[in-house]
Amino acid sequence: MQFAFHCGAFELCVDYASGVVSYAGAGGPWRMQLAPYVIFAGGRRVSFPAPGACSAKEAATSFDVYAHYEGFEGSDLCVDTRISAELITGDLRFELLVQGDKPGEIEFVAYPSAWQGEGACTVLPRMQGELVLPGSDLAVERGKVFERTAYMPMFGQTRAEGAYLAVFDTPFDASYDFARGEVLPLWRPSLGVIGAQRRMLYRFFKGDYNDVAQAYRAYVRERGQLVTLKAKAVFDPLVEKLAGCPIIHTGITVHVSPDSKYYRPDDPAYNDHFVSFDERARQIRALKRRGLNRAYTHFDGWGVRGYDNLHPSPLPPSPIAGGAEGMRRLQDAVRECGYLFGIHDQYRDYYYDAPGFDMDEARQNLDGSCSHNHIWYGGHYAYLCAMKAVEYVRRNYTQLEQMGIKPDSSYLDVFSLAELDECFNPHHRMSREQSVFYRRQCLDLLSSRGIIPSSEETLDCILPSQVLCHHSPFNGDDLENRAGVLPIPLFNLVYHDCVVIPWNGLSGQRGEGGLPEGYQTYLYAILNGDPVYCPIDADEATIGHVQRACAVSARLMYTPMLRHEFLNTSRSRQRISYADGTQITVDMEKGSWSVDGCAG
Repeated sequence: MQFAFHCGAFELCVDYASGVVSYAGAGGPWRMQLAPYVIFAGGRRVSFPAPGACSAKEAATSFDVYAHYEGFEGSDLCVDTRISAELITGDLRFELLVQGDKPGEIEFVAYPSAWQGEGACTVLPRMQGELVLPGSDLAVERGKVFERTAYMPMFGQTRAEGAYLAVFDTPFDASYDFARGEVLPLWRPSLGVIGAQRRMLYRFFKGDYNDVAQAYRAYVRERGQLVTLKAKAVFDPLVEKLAGCPIIHTGITVHVSPDSKYYRPDDPAYNDHFVSFDERARQIRALKRRGLNRAYTHFDGWGVRGYDNLHPSPLPPSPIAGGAEGMRRLQDAVRECGYLFGIHDQYRDYYYDAPGFDMDEARQNLDGSCSHNHIWYGGHYAYLCAMKAVEYVRRNYTQLEQMGIKPDSSYLDVFSLAELDECFNPHHRMSREQSVFYRRQCLDLLSSRGIIPSSEETLDCILPSQVLCHHSPFNGDDLENRAGVLPIPLFNLVYHDCVVIPWNGLSGQRGEGGLPEGYQTYLYAILNGDPVYCPIDADEATIGHVQRACAVSARLMYTPMLRHEFLNTSRSRQRISYADGTQITVDMEKGSWSVDGCAG
């Protein structure tokens, strides 16, 4: 019941009698009390029984330990696991294969257990990223990979003796718990059953959170999933024009349905209002005259009934705002100014009053029902199956082109933020992994037409098909009143040169983007080499601040980020180093910044 392997680089010991897995090597030692369990539907928790059979062997490339489990109380499950140590690298893989579960029987399987992290700093990919110091009271229950709780399918821990990177190597149905400084991997069913093999990868080394980020970047590159902005610009040369562009985000038409949660029965002006396409064109030209030399524009509410209405069939353009002719005039004005013309669009919320609405196209649950809601402006909606969304994207952009409207960019709302969807409709059955494929296909369809693909935030699995996002902020809920939780640019450390991330805040404004109270988002944009938003009515002074920040982002748009550092005990002074040698330093308390030692 005990298996040990020693080589020059590392040592692995798996003891099923005591349930202890220990690892020693360049990034060790680490210890795990192996105690896997299953959570069945309804919340019943059953620990793995003692393994009925265990074995080990040294293969050509790895040392492998196998275990087989049967006899789960009240279930016909059988489970096989393998703990595998790669001989050359010392990487560990924990593999899980569950068989015999019935659809809907299992909620989660917890495997493997958490490495005991006493005294360790924990690196969590919660939104932009955070570093949890030892002793913090932060606890996370059921964080899901590829949502705000984990933009990337990874985490890590660091301490003086060594560090590790953990990767959900089969990420689409992965979750985790975090408490008492320990991260516990969890696996959800796919289309009702655990099904295919699930794998965790652990890579060990000496280093800090920067090294964890760079190790994950290397992992992504190994798999051909690191698609840089340079590569995206080869496919669509318009991407190059994003360099140094501030973002102008504004709207056209608003209609709030009486059954929307935003409806105000005593405020009709709030529920229905618009600004014409021609008025927005006038404002854009005024910005150009005031000295804004480049920009990316994003217009909400251009459809027949305005923002978040009638999707996925928002055409024709808003008649009260000027119709297709007015939208073409706005497009022309934006391009005359040398700006990029972008629009908001939506292919997940499926509005009941959309032309041609058919519940058979909606995402279906395991029990045959279709989830619905009525939060947003358009009122009641179901959720469109992503497999069907591709057809609507193709139709809508063909129709826009026939009207003489071809945006430079389109923002497909929530595709890089909302939970990955499953659909049980037998005519378009879809796993979470397949939903990623179809969301990316929608974005790729835009790229194929020379339209820059954009979406809301930054999920790792969507990123190869995404160029621009709305924002990629910090999780302010974790930072507020929680000592020992520090915001770190983890996502940018991995992907800075792969996506354009704007920050919403002007010079002197504080408290945006989930940052600690008193920190300026504007300074954080500069530190990260990212652009900022510009109001459509900005004056000359504001435009000057915007263009100074965006000049830094233009310089670094294609440049990987290497290292982030806190420079003082209050952590208000921070520095980021880039692959081209650039170093940017900010002081959040003083409101100052410098690039390569020269004050901004």
